[in-house]
Amino acid sequence: MIQIENLHKHYGSIRALDGLDMTVEAGTIFGFLGPNGAGKTTTLRILSGLARGTAGRAAVAGLDASADRRALSRRIGCLPEEPAFYPWMTPREFLDYLARLHGLSSADRSRQTRELLDLVSLAEAGKRRIGGFSRGMRQRLGLAAALVHKPEVLLLDEPVSALDPIGRKEMLTLIEDLRGQCTVLMSSHILADVERVCSVVGIIARGRMVIQSPREELMERYARPVFEAEAADAASASRWADRLRVQPWAAAVKLENAVVRVTVNDIARARREILPSAVAQEVILRRFEEARPSLEDVFLQLVGKEAAQ
Repeated sequence: MIQIENLHKHYGSIRALDGLDMTVEAGTIFGFLGPNGAGKTTTLRILSGLARGTAGRAAVAGLDASADRRALSRRIGCLPEEPAFYPWMTPREFLDYLARLHGLSSADRSRQTRELLDLVSLAEAGKRRIGGFSRGMRQRLGLAAALVHKPEVLLLDEPVSALDPIGRKEMLTLIEDLRGQCTVLMSSHILADVERVCSVVGIIARGRMVIQSPREELMERYARPVFEAEAADAASASRWADRLRVQPWAAAVKLENAVVRVTVNDIARARREILPSAVAQEVILRRFEEARPSLEDVFLQLVGKEAAQ
C-alpha cells in the first residue's frame, strides 16, 4: 500500500532523507519511529504530496506521490501534529465543508458527518464553535476530518503527543479501531503508544531505515533482559548508575530521578552482581525487579548503534 525506494530529500547540504526504503502492507497499523530530526515528518510530507523527494520513489496506493497528487488526495487522509480549522465553524459545518470538497452528495455528507462525529465522540459538541475546543477535541475532530472521504491510507504525524493521559487513551482507541479498515502510518516518539496499537514498526535514524519488522519479531530478536530499581534518593541512584555503566554485563543504563533501569547482555552475571554492587555503593533500594523489556529499550539500543556508526 505504501512503497518507498531509495528516497532522498536534501535541503542544501542537509540530507533529511538519505536513501530511505520502507514498505507498509495494506490494512496494517505501522509505527514510524525515530529521534527528532530523523526524517519522519519529511517522509509524511512527501507521501501526502506536500513535498517532492530529491531522488528515489514514493508510492501510495499504487500512485506516485509526486506525479499523481490530485488523485492521491482522494486516496489518503492526513492528520498533522497540529491540525488547523476555521474557528468560527462548528464540527458539523467543517466536516460538511470537507465532504463537499471531496464531491460527496448531500445525503452522503449528512450521513458521513453524523457517523464521524459519533465515532470521535463529538456528537454532543456538533453545534459548538471549534474555536472553543480543547486540544483533545481538536485532535479527535482532525481525525474525523482525515476520514471524511473514507481514505485507503491514513497518515498520522504525532497524533497524541500533546494530549493529556485521558485524551491520549481516547485517541489511541480510535486509531486501534481502524485496524483492517484502512492502512495507517503513525509517526510518533511516544514508544509506549506505538507498542500498544502498532503491529509493524519501522525505526528511522539520520534519514535511513534502521530496521522494519513486525513488533513481536522485533521484540524477540532485539529485546534484552532489563533490571529496574528505585533507590531511596536520587543522589545514591546517580552514583550507582555511574558505577553500573562501566560493568561489562551492562549494555545500557538509564537514570530517571531515583529509578535506575539497566539493560544487560549477560543475564546470569547480572543476577549475581547487580545487588552486591548496590550494597557496595550503599544504595538503599525501595524496589527491585527483573522487568519486561519494552519497545523503548529496543529503540534506544538500535538507534544508539546507528549513531555510533
